[in-house]
Amino acid sequence: MTAETSQRLFGTRSAFDDPFVAYAALAVTALLAITPVVIFILDKSGIASERLVKDLWDRWRSWLILAPLMCLPILLGAAYAIVAVGVLSLLCYREYARATGLFRERAISVVVVLGILLVTFSSLDNWYGLFTALWPLTVGLIAAVAIFADRPAGYVQRVGLGVLGFMLFGSCLGHLGFFGNDPNYRRIMAWIILCVEMNDVFAYICGKSFGRRKIAPNTSPNKTLGGALGALALTTTLAACLARAVFANTILEHWCHALIMGVMIAILGQLGDLLLSSIKRDVGIKDMGSAFPGHGGVLDRFNSLLLVAPAIFHYVGYHVGVGLHEQMRIFTNP
Repeated sequence: MTAETSQRLFGTRSAFDDPFVAYAALAVTALLAITPVVIFILDKSGIASERLVKDLWDRWRSWLILAPLMCLPILLGAAYAIVAVGVLSLLCYREYARATGLFRERAISVVVVLGILLVTFSSLDNWYGLFTALWPLTVGLIAAVAIFADRPAGYVQRVGLGVLGFMLFGSCLGHLGFFGNDPNYRRIMAWIILCVEMNDVFAYICGKSFGRRKIAPNTSPNKTLGGALGALALTTTLAACLARAVFANTILEHWCHALIMGVMIAILGQLGDLLLSSIKRDVGIKDMGSAFPGHGGVLDRFNSLLLVAPAIFHYVGYHVGVGLHEQMRIFTNP
């Protein structure tokens, strides 16, 4: 392992050397500090209902826990960030398996968990060949192990649930972790997470402010056209402006690419939310868990990353590459 690779994986001294990362951390801290003042004003002025005020307080308290959990692994080093994404993937799959009943299919769940662990290892190792191969290999293994239960009835459903689980929480989320192999991983991961989370905030605020028409009442009764369009406009603007700093001195700095990525984050983030809502309505539950008051479970909070992470990864990879000049196969190089 080279000194540069070791520093990228485990170095903490350079956490705030990148101005973008420093300003992003400062902005998150400022938002958390200002939010209770805003909620207090809304409460005392009577602008917000008692129910809305309570929901806002619950969400703010949850963010006091969520923000450090998101920021610290990125600041500590790429290895910590990649492992954190792996842990997040496992927690999301756990909630999904419990909600869908897939946890009863132990063989399939073991394969999915093994696939997630291998995705995490391939990211740590910067072994892109293994990373890409794990998708078809894991799907094939899921289909194979399901045969040995000798229960043809429900075979397609069991395999389909297993494949969807690995696709969303192993493969899709795994792309966020693989960004850890880029020398600028801190600013890229911070940019993605910040914009995705602000996309949710914008949709919530715009929906509460002027959202009237429901866009998918049977899937997500609280999602409105006003909230979706407001989030699209605000998130695209925020993500595009920040992208010019994140990808400075590359082709992605140009407004055309910055706006495209902004639109991708805004639309795919909301589709990820609706995707999870579809699963929850299908199995007849409101939330995947209760880990974070005001948000629901882990998967309820991070569903917006599911479709954004692979889309942005491959867009960035196609135009400028992701960690192409970093040491590859760090731990398995023969």
